[in-house]
Amino acid sequence: MRIVRALTTCALSLRHRVISTHLLRTRSFLKPYTGAPVTMAAASEDSLRQALAQKQSSIEFQGNAVRQLKSSGASKPEIEAAVQALNALKLEKSSIESQLQTAAGGSSSASRDAFRQNVVNTLERRLFYIPSFKIYRGVAGLYDYGPPGCSVKSNVLAFWRQHFVLEENMLEVDCPCVTPEVVLKASGHVEKFTDLMVKDEKTGTCYRADHLLKDYCKEKLEKDFSLSSGKAAELKHILAVLDDLSAEQLGAKIKEYGITAPDTKNPLSDPYPFNLMFQTSIGPSGVSPGYMRPETAQGIFVNFKDLYYYNGNKLPFAAAQIGQAFRNEISPRQGLLRVREFTLAEIEHFVDPLDKSHPKFSDVANLEFLMFPRDEQVSGQCAKRLQLGEAVSSGIVNNETLGYFIGRVYLFLTRLGIDKERLRFRQHLANEMAHYAADCWDAEIESSYGWIECVGIADRSAYDLRAHSEKSSVALVAQEKFSEPREVEKLVITPLKKELGLAFKGNQKMVTEALEAMEEKVAMEMKADLESKGEVEFHVCTLGKNVTIKKSMVSISKEKKKEHQRVFTPSVIEPSFGIGRIIYCLYEHSFYTRPSKGGDEQLNVFRFPPLVAPIKCTVFPLVQNQQYEEVAKLISKSLTAAGISHKIDITGTSIGKRYARTDELGVPFAITVDSTSSVTVRERDSKDQVRVSTDKVASVVREVTDGVSTWADVLKMYPLHSSETAEE
Repeated sequence: MRIVRALTTCALSLRHRVISTHLLRTRSFLKPYTGAPVTMAAASEDSLRQALAQKQSSIEFQGNAVRQLKSSGASKPEIEAAVQALNALKLEKSSIESQLQTAAGGSSSASRDAFRQNVVNTLERRLFYIPSFKIYRGVAGLYDYGPPGCSVKSNVLAFWRQHFVLEENMLEVDCPCVTPEVVLKASGHVEKFTDLMVKDEKTGTCYRADHLLKDYCKEKLEKDFSLSSGKAAELKHILAVLDDLSAEQLGAKIKEYGITAPDTKNPLSDPYPFNLMFQTSIGPSGVSPGYMRPETAQGIFVNFKDLYYYNGNKLPFAAAQIGQAFRNEISPRQGLLRVREFTLAEIEHFVDPLDKSHPKFSDVANLEFLMFPRDEQVSGQCAKRLQLGEAVSSGIVNNETLGYFIGRVYLFLTRLGIDKERLRFRQHLANEMAHYAADCWDAEIESSYGWIECVGIADRSAYDLRAHSEKSSVALVAQEKFSEPREVEKLVITPLKKELGLAFKGNQKMVTEALEAMEEKVAMEMKADLESKGEVEFHVCTLGKNVTIKKSMVSISKEKKKEHQRVFTPSVIEPSFGIGRIIYCLYEHSFYTRPSKGGDEQLNVFRFPPLVAPIKCTVFPLVQNQQYEEVAKLISKSLTAAGISHKIDITGTSIGKRYARTDELGVPFAITVDSTSSVTVRERDSKDQVRVSTDKVASVVREVTDGVSTWADVLKMYPLHSSETAEE
């Protein structure tokens, strides 16, 4: 009895004990219906899982104590005290579970889903976009843009042209979507442009293998409170290395975790590669195979020789292209973020590999924003604010030209309306980059789906032009003429293809490419090792493993020559923009709700900047009145003459409801005709109104929408108007 009482006293004291091992950290998630980031302090997942396991043990221990008291005939007060202690432990367990749910992102999941659903419902109802072929139940991964969606997309692309093509004096091209197979073989797409797929063994339904494993890991981490710290760490590690798992490793994990087909729970096949390109044939005979292009870049690379000539045989220069690309996604999801046909805007900036400085880098060097270098990722740290100039000078960003485009991309996205606090530039890890790449960064935007890659900015070295030169036998090179002949020492790497073919068979090409792409220091070290040892271990990134290179497989030497000019293959800096992804993130970042005048409902609003708003202005006669309607039509004509997209509404609906309808379309300004000589101009987000004469209103709206002046400037110049009935 004394032992039981001691246990009860110990359990009761647990209500007052503070678990000091809980470490605090912050996590960012979306408030429901706002999309605004907030910060919450929560104990670390590991310490919470440990505390939860300890609490469960205490509950079991105390439960046994209660049962012993009852079976031993203890007094009623003693039993009640023990039960009270047990209930207190259960409450503490519930509290820890709640904290763990927050730390794992589970508690924010419902609010993110609700926010996303509200955004998507509004977008589809107002016809920004809808599923394609809707009356035939649609096709996954295909969407139609409606009138406001087309306008937003057109405005984004117009600004992209102005911000990049015009300001950087780029050469714009427009190449076919249908691409001959030989081009995509040279680029590596035919061989390597694959995802790993699994099939439902009974129905044949296909799924992306990595998506199934990712969903399993995330669900377990967010919802399974019984996970041990070790198991949670294992699942997090899988999420971190998911892109690097081989087909065998993916298949092993799917079997280990018992993952089945989501819809039927049937067993799944082993993962196997599926090429994402849409195949077709060119011409009626069908003997000339082709593909719908998976990217727009190859059209620029194959035209390099002519573009270089057009540019006066001078480097650097950039070529740009906007166009449709096609990827036969295995299991499209996440709306506009993963689709089968989409718009890309890509830039290929050709530069001398020995001089990657940029004359305009000082224009962006002082920009400071969130960057996520690979060292911080590997060490488990978070993205941090860095000044771009310091990132380049310290070597975090490989060179000035790459840094310049990172800065320009930052300015482009933030001027569109992307939230600066939810935009970061993440550097690719070493195992993410191709062997030929010098450095790669992704502009990632946080949405309700998490961090989404929307722009890739890569230094691809000279790989693409070399690949097409070799396949086509056309030299895609640039020249630098010397004023005096120069004696130069050149590195010559000659892979012996016969020996490599015998040793590596189907992998010969990848080994050959890796050998040819070696830097001088690495090549000379290999030469020394081959001469002393006869063979050397060599890592081939595209194979993901080391191979043994023997002396008979490659010749490495340096030759001295007199040259009158330097002939070289230019390096390429490539910013690639997923326009649909940027637009969807812009929708989420611009969306919020506010109460109606009566407070009985929430009204949806898109806070689009005038730059991208689908309609810049609306014109409303306050009431149905012949004179007001005539004034409205005259203002409409002046807006058209000024090139301002607008909408005129002469229905008898209340002005408050008309405001609400256009706020939901993101229209920044509304002109209300309430007299024949002057009108009111209302700004969407503040709902402030000013009074402007009818003959000046078009020029006022144009100045603000063109960015010549701001709404704050307008408030200083024109009298503020107050109306009691305006929002009713």
